[in-house]
Amino acid sequence: MTDFTPWQSLFGGALIGFAAVLLMAFNGRIAGMTGILSGLIPPLAADWPWRAAFPAGAIVAPFVYMAVGGSFSFDAPVSPAALIVGGFLVGIGVHFGGGCPSGHGICGIGRLSPRSFAAVATFMAAAFVTVFVIRHLIGA
Repeated sequence: MTDFTPWQSLFGGALIGFAAVLLMAFNGRIAGMTGILSGLIPPLAADWPWRAAFPAGAIVAPFVYMAVGGSFSFDAPVSPAALIVGGFLVGIGVHFGGGCPSGHGICGIGRLSPRSFAAVATFMAAAFVTVFVIRHLIGA
């Protein structure tokens, strides 16, 4: 079970939105991780430095948070094998969905993209069905 953290969640969401706006304003790019990471796979994109900095910031940010006195824990309720299979399935969905949840959900909806509204509705419906099946039908 996760903890109810409305203020941290609100602040984190605002920071993500602000970062997306800054990236669009200064680079003219959408802050979708799939698109960003695709430019880091050889052959590297010409603008690879900012692409490397973006996920590096996402990795370093929790450590900065802890350094200033914050704390968090990460507990995965499933095995590492299940995490790998889940990641693979998400990758397939990203390919067929034309982007990742961060790109569609944060930036696409913010730009009022009909394709992003459809993609996010599909992501959410699949998540609801998955949670229902796992918690109520399988009983995990």
